Amino acid sequence: MTAGQAWLKGLPSNMRRGESASMTRTPPPTRTGFTVFETLQTRWADNDMYGHMNNVVHYQLFDTAINQWLIEGGLLDPLNGDIIGLVVETGCRYHSEAKFPDRIAAGIAVERLGGSSVTYSIALFRNDQDTAFADGRFVHVYVDRNSRRPVPLPESWRDKLKGLTP
Repeated sequence: MTAGQAWLKGLPSNMRRGESASMTRTPPPTRTGFTVFETLQTRWADNDMYGHMNNVVHYQLFDTAINQWLIEGGLLDPLNGDIIGLVVETGCRYHSEAKFPDRIAAGIAVERLGGSSVTYSIALFRNDQDTAFADGRFVHVYVDRNSRRPVPLPESWRDKLKGLTP
């Protein structure tokens, strides 16, 4: 092991040898697992030098889809509202490629509804495909705009968010 490979010491031996971890991967979600979809358009600048959508764009799509739904539903006023959502956790699993000029349907569901937080499940579907090319989770903690301290979700928010619970 060379000095540049010292980081390999922290990996299990099978992974140091280039073998994959022995775990079963959950299959990608399908459209049937979601009742709410936000339509998004990829952009020219989303493609990277490998000719597909760069991995950071998936997170931008998650953020856009959730906030678009909140704004259209009359819950979030990002410029003047007293309550804003801060992202405290994200994750993404990549299943296949997407690229400009694909149209994206973002399926949104609520995985967990807490007192001041919401865990969203999101799946990204390319064009008219039924299987997600990526899926993930996005956790918002809702806070007072000025103090940045968590606040209980208003009942009006809870009622609408419950509509996203599978």
